[in-house]
Amino acid sequence: MACVSANPRARPVTDVARLGERIDALEVRLTYQDETIETLNQTITAQWKQIDALTRQVAELRERLQDAERHAPGAASERPPHY
Repeated sequence: MACVSANPRARPVTDVARLGERIDALEVRLTYQDETIETLNQTITAQWKQIDALTRQVAELRERLQDAERHAPGAASERPPHY
């Protein structure tokens, strides 16, 4: 006689066919989780590559701006002549 519990999921499985179905269901779930994790890893890797490229762009633009400020005539706080 099978044990009856308040939680049907906690009931022990005594039927071999039901046990096989449960194992199959768990394997499908694990496969899905593995595929989801792989997709997330690919997405995160792509995003990190974009972040790295943008970080390099910002650094290059900052360097160009500093270079332009060093070579600009007059003080940086000085207003342009048309004011």
